[in-house]
Amino acid sequence: MSDPAAAIVEIRARIAAAARAAGRDPAAVSLVAVSKTHGAARIEPVLAAGHRLFGENRVQEAQAKWPALKERYGDVALHLIGPLQTNKARAAVALFDAIETVDWPKLARALAIEMERTGRRLPCFIEVNTGDEPQKAGVTTDAADAFIRACVDDFGLDVAGLMCIPPLDEEPALHFALLAEIARRNGLAGLSMGMSADFEIAVRFGATHVRVGTAIFGARPAPRAAGA
Repeated sequence: MSDPAAAIVEIRARIAAAARAAGRDPAAVSLVAVSKTHGAARIEPVLAAGHRLFGENRVQEAQAKWPALKERYGDVALHLIGPLQTNKARAAVALFDAIETVDWPKLARALAIEMERTGRRLPCFIEVNTGDEPQKAGVTTDAADAFIRACVDDFGLDVAGLMCIPPLDEEPALHFALLAEIARRNGLAGLSMGMSADFEIAVRFGATHVRVGTAIFGARPAPRAAGA
């Protein structure tokens, strides 16, 4: 859709229908509107329509547009859903309200130190590489249980749940089921899974957060050429 405000109404209706079909309460599924690469002018209509939960991939991009928007809409919650380098932990803790991509000990430690320093105890999601793809971020499936325990016991993070991005060429339901099982055996309630193409499947498998961008905001703007 060309109108993000209208699109988000449709996405919410689809989430609710998928939840009811799965015997779940639609209110148990949160929609994270993924606004990465889109400017404030594209985001404003969604804010004006009452939506308050958004996701961004990069700290630097979020820093450029969200502080001013947060001043105007004080109840916005912003999730970091992209890879985070340890040297950006301070900025991430200052700006975001949840970190969904914790996937290695050095990052967990850096976040814990910064949260202790600032007193901002953000909920975190452990990113699990459910396809065990070597080129992709996320803790491997065989290391997930130990890493979850370390994040809680050693680093003292508030681990709210797990997050995954299934391989593009595989059935997402298999990966959503796997993530749900890892969460279950570790006593975690949160499941951030499902994007524009498969969020209804994710809801069926217990997603508590679905991350939808293209279906709300449209195709991402093409990168500008050098010197443009």
